[in-house]
Order: sequence, then C-alpha cells, then structure tokens
Amino acid sequence: MPGPGPDGFNLATVFGTVAGAVPDQEVLVWRDRRVTYAEMDARIDGLARFFAGRGLGIRAERSGLANHESGQDHVGIYLRNGNEYLEAMLGAFRARVAAFNVNYRYVAEELAYLLRDADTRGLVFHAEFAPVVAAVRRQLPELTVLVQVPDESGHDLLPGAVWYDEALAAPEPPGGMPTPGGEDLYLLYTGGTTGMPKGVLWKQHDIYVSTMGGTPFGETDPYPSYDAIAEAARNANGGLAMLMIPPFMHGAAQWSTFHGITSGGKIVIPDDVHGLDAGNALEVAARERVLNIVTVGDAIAKPIIEEVERGSYDLSGLVSFGNGGAALTPSVRDRIFAALPHVMVLDSAGSSESGLQMSQLTMKGLEDEAMLFTPRPDTGVLDDLLTRQLEPGESGGWLARRGYVPLGYLGDPQKSARTFPVVDGERWSVPGDRASVLEDGRIRLLGRDSVTINSGGEKIFAEEVERAVAAHGAVRDVVVAGRPSARWGHEVVAVVQLEDGVEVSDEELLAEAGRHIARYKLPKAIVRVPSVQRSPSGKADYRWAKAQAVG
Repeated sequence: MPGPGPDGFNLATVFGTVAGAVPDQEVLVWRDRRVTYAEMDARIDGLARFFAGRGLGIRAERSGLANHESGQDHVGIYLRNGNEYLEAMLGAFRARVAAFNVNYRYVAEELAYLLRDADTRGLVFHAEFAPVVAAVRRQLPELTVLVQVPDESGHDLLPGAVWYDEALAAPEPPGGMPTPGGEDLYLLYTGGTTGMPKGVLWKQHDIYVSTMGGTPFGETDPYPSYDAIAEAARNANGGLAMLMIPPFMHGAAQWSTFHGITSGGKIVIPDDVHGLDAGNALEVAARERVLNIVTVGDAIAKPIIEEVERGSYDLSGLVSFGNGGAALTPSVRDRIFAALPHVMVLDSAGSSESGLQMSQLTMKGLEDEAMLFTPRPDTGVLDDLLTRQLEPGESGGWLARRGYVPLGYLGDPQKSARTFPVVDGERWSVPGDRASVLEDGRIRLLGRDSVTINSGGEKIFAEEVERAVAAHGAVRDVVVAGRPSARWGHEVVAVVQLEDGVEVSDEELLAEAGRHIARYKLPKAIVRVPSVQRSPSGKADYRWAKAQAVG
C-alpha cells in the first residue's frame, strides 16, 4: 500500500495494516484475555461480514452530501470496556458503517433520544443493558440489527438479536465486501453534561491524522502511507503499552487507544469495568509493565495516586500519566510527582468538535501552572466576533482550530454553521472554550463558555473556581455551578464532597480558595453532597451540579 489513497486513511485499514506488520503482538489484555493483532483483525473481519450481510453499509458517497448529512448506516456501540468495543467499532468501519458511542449510564428516555437522533440501524450491547434496549426498541422501527454480548448479568438473548460469537462467524455476503475509505465517517457523540448530546461528524482521515496517531509524536506531517505506518509499528519495539481506565465510549479514550495501536502497542484494561478499583488497576499496570496510565482529571488520578501512596507497586516501567478531558488540580499533580518522581504528566486539551489541540508536559522540578498549554500550529484563539486570530498578549477570545476539523453536527445545519465558521477564508472549529494568548505564544485555557457564571457583571469560569476549592485537603471532589441571585444576577455555588470522616467549615474552605483566586470569584454558597456525580469518564456533570445548587 504505497499511499493512503485519494481520500486518506481509514481506521479499519490502519488497524489491518498494523496487524499485518506485527500479527503476534498483543493488542489488548483484559482479565484472562490476551488478544493478538492477528486475532482481533480476524474478529473485525467477522463483524464486518455480519454488518454487510445484514444490509448495512454506505448509501451515498461524501461528495454528494452536505456537511451535516451522513450517507452511511449507523451502529451504536453500547458496551463497557473490553475487546468487543474495539472489534465492533472497527468491524463497522470495515463494512463502511458509521459506529458511534453510546453512554451506558443513560436511562431509557435518554437512550431513545440518542438512538433516534442517530437514525440508528444497528446496536451492539452488553447483556446487562438488554432490559433498557427492550424498553425502547418499539420506539425505533429502524433499529433492526441487534448484537448481544454476554456478560455476568445472565440476561437472555433479546428476541431478534444474535449473540456476539454468532455474528463473528458470519460468512462473506454474496456481493462481496466494500472497500472503506478515508472519507467514511467517524461519528462521536458529545457527553451531554451541559446539554443534549450531539453527533459530531468527522472524516476518518481527518480525525486520525489530527488526533488518533496518524501524525508521529513531535512531528507536524502525517504518515505518508500505510507502508510507513507498518514500518513504524515494526520498529517500535512493542509499541506503547497503556493502562486504559476511562471508558472507550469517551472520545479521548478512543484517541489514546489508537495512538497505542498505531505503534503496535498494547491496551491494558483493569479487571473491573464497572467502577474504579485503584488497587487492581495498579496491580495490572505493574504486571503488564505499562508505560502510560490514561486519566481524566482528578476523578481517576486522585484514587490512583492515593493507592500508590498506600501500597507497594512496582511502577519502575511507568513513564507518564496521559491526562485529558478534565484538568488535574495542582495538588494532585504535586502528589504524583512526590510519589513517582520519575514520571511525567502530559496534559492534553481538546474536545469532540476539535480533537486534540494543545498539550502541557510537566515533570518534577519543572512544574507549570495548570491550564497553560503549548498549542499545535493549527490551533489559535479567535476574537469575540470571530473575525480574526488573536496575537500574542491578547486575551479573552475563543479557542479554535483550523485544518483538520469535523464536517459538522449530524442533522443540524444551523449549529454546524455556528460551531464551524469561516474566518479569513479558513474553516475553523470553535467548540465554545474561552482562552487567552500569552506573550510567548502559549495559550491559557479559561473554561467552557456554557458553564461560565456571569455574576455582578464579571465572567467567572467554573473550572478555575473548582481548582481553587479543591486546593483544600479536606475536599474530595468539587463541581461549581451558578444559580439565580437577586443581588448578583447569578452567584457561584460550589458543590463539594469532603474526604471521609473529615470536618471543615465553609469559612476554612473559602479561606483556602481565596489564596488562589480573586475575592469576587469565591463561591457565595457551598452545598455539601455525599458524592459528586460525574460522567463515567470522569468529566463534571454540570446539569446535575446546577440542580444541586438551585435545589
């Protein structure tokens, strides 16, 4: 394969390329499963044959469609972490079907909304979710292809569904298999923690070279060919071994995973995929000699580093924590460096609508302030009116990316036009994060505009207040939201979970926060809760936090 073809790289073909280069290397380890690249590639082929044999595939090529339109059938991946997630996603891509992520925390009403919004034709789901699927399937007449993955729940096969292993054994359809291409869709639904989830449409080539490993680390030009990817995988000495704690349904977990796959690396999953067992996660990390632990902010990193402090684990092979999706607070980062002084922390910033845009590499003795990033060449900050790119030293604009950006939102031309505007003749992605450009060209990320609190004429960024409150050692977790105020218009409220058995006054919490942020940003009230609710990936659930603040 001398080049990626006229329309670029396809993710299923990338996987097949790596599998051909390093067939006997392990791609995934979970519990007693040790799956090689060759084994997974064969299973991907089986699922691709199944989807194609059931009539799923492409309906219209990209060139004849508007940016908010899809010409492919869609299959939801309603699974917890495991080899089946990657196989189902890549099997769909190989059949030219657009797979998309399903949040397994959704109740029936939310699931029905998502599957309707995605015009879902097929669904691959763990048996534990069979009752929810049964409750909504009558509302979804287009949902005709159901693949059920057995698990510990013991639920019977739903009528009309097939077991996963049966789908793997599907024969090739009479008309043969399609040839996937780089313009085939990568469909990623947003988390829905600040509003209703939206389906972001990417070309697979664009998301791969911008975010999923298609551009070698530290370089600006993508791999020139599939052959170059194969050669890099063969020369990577086993590639990047990473402990994958976040769920694959989270975009950042898929992105990190494909970075590992491109290098011929190994994805290691903790035994418990229903929650975080930090002790088991570290036992697995030590046993498999992982180089990188993937985290999503304090929600994952804090329990992990607490267990490192308590226990005795051989993490001498660990090189880095790769963090994205939510910020690490300075106190947790300091604890990482104290317990593991040889480890680096790579913070990355981005979104479903932009991919990975910026990074910050820190290590013991070279710590930097949080939320300060070195941008990629295609990342900048646009002014408030979206007319120009800000220069170094200018503040208060919109974080944006040009070049490899999504096509748009599925079925929503108006929101697509707002989020992906044309500025100075270039199409940008502007997901809604506020940022400033420092004199040295680095970017300070201020926070998501949708969770900014306008109080007394001042804009207050929720994430900044969260970091300040979390600096107190008694705070286990915190999410900040706004609520109506007769005096201020809106006021800042901190929804706080304390460490077990710890008592602390509101005045003490506010005094610590006041050491890190201006007085006008301090919470006007603190609401204490037994547990802060977050998405399975660890992201803050701001809709829930606002309900707590108002209630």
